[in-house]
Amino acid sequence: MMIMTHPIKTLLQPEIKDLGGFQVRRSLPSDEQMMVGPFIFFDHPGPAQFPPGQGIDVRPHPHINLATVTYLFEGAILHRDSLGYVQEIRSGAVNWMTAGQGIAHSERTPEAERAAGHTLHGIQTWVALPDDAEEIEPSFHHHPATDIPTWEVMGRSLN
Repeated sequence: MMIMTHPIKTLLQPEIKDLGGFQVRRSLPSDEQMMVGPFIFFDHPGPAQFPPGQGIDVRPHPHINLATVTYLFEGAILHRDSLGYVQEIRSGAVNWMTAGQGIAHSERTPEAERAAGHTLHGIQTWVALPDDAEEIEPSFHHHPATDIPTWEVMGRSLN
């Protein structure tokens, strides 16, 4: 068992960003703390409930010199990028996009979820790359939920 020996120094209060009908809580950066280790941004989208016909439409935008890691507790997002990847991410899966020299991508609600109505809830972190890796070739990796390790605590499976 690990025992925490350091007191909590700062409790970060997330800033709420409205992205056109749904909220993202951004804990990093903040006035109190710009980064935590290599983590530049820490976003918590949702939980958001979308009625039929609505969803997220994050238009194409660039990233450079960092990586993003997206994990969903609920829902689905369709990732599309300038490398040609088109990938749905669903609950329990991980999308890992390394921008390096530069990549552009969009995030949208898949058509089936948009038509039916859906919930979206997840986290997205933006990670600073080491200095010697900032200009590497961009890449995208999807890891389905079946590839993510799980464990059981008090009779409940966690992943």
